Amino acid sequence: MAVENQTVLTVKDIIATDRAPRAIGPYSQAVRAGDLVFASGQIPIDPATGEFVAGGIAEQTEQVLRNLTAVFSAAGLGLSQVVKTTVFLSNMDDFTAMNEVYGRFFGAEPPARATVEAARLPRDARVEIEAIAVIGNRE
Repeated sequence: MAVENQTVLTVKDIIATDRAPRAIGPYSQAVRAGDLVFASGQIPIDPATGEFVAGGIAEQTEQVLRNLTAVFSAAGLGLSQVVKTTVFLSNMDDFTAMNEVYGRFFGAEPPARATVEAARLPRDARVEIEAIAVIGNRE
């Protein structure tokens, strides 16, 4: 028996922007599901050149957070709406320098966070950060 005039509900919306690096695999830059936006892990690629930024962990962390800012901006959100991040470091000795840059981006009310050391990150990045934001949270 065929069902006519059936409404199809969208479970998720894909978020994409050219102001952040394009996905280097079969994943989306971000996905909106209900009132949540899940941003895929960003690595320190400059979207204008497609290359890693020059410098060390501080410069890489800054580019990663600029990329996340661009992804959330494409969803109409800011970093103040981020409620959870996961930071992946290739070397936990980079924690202090990463943390200093991270603190400048997230300010006085930072999101919940986990930081883990990973044996290896995509394209041998030193840092990768993924994040979850809530729509409607104060800007």
